[in-house]
Amino acid sequence: MNARGAMGKYGEDLAARRLTDAGMTVLARNWRAGRSGEIDIVARDGEAIVVCEVKTRRGRGREGAAFEHPMAAITPIKARRLRDLAERWVQEHGGAPPGGVRIDLVGVLLPERGAPRVEHVRGVS
Repeated sequence: MNARGAMGKYGEDLAARRLTDAGMTVLARNWRAGRSGEIDIVARDGEAIVVCEVKTRRGRGREGAAFEHPMAAITPIKARRLRDLAERWVQEHGGAPPGGVRIDLVGVLLPERGAPRVEHVRGVS
């Protein structure tokens, strides 16, 4: 695994912990739908299924410039892809749950010093 992959896995580990601490049950991680893409985390929140995108960023880039905030990563195209993947997950796992399907984002910011900041936003799409 390269450094970027290790950083992404670390961010996903922190995100899964945050979701679990919030009372959710993680059902799957890195669920692939063939060439259509991947869902970082699928969780259950009560009667709802949560498709969770995780974005991890370092506090500063190599040249010292600040990276964009992880939450800026959900573009309309990305949101549509996540909705399509969520629909595919539901179809392959017994249909829509009573609580429906929600798409969340967990942004992980790794500062140069100090503890990581983990932010969970519900219902981004």
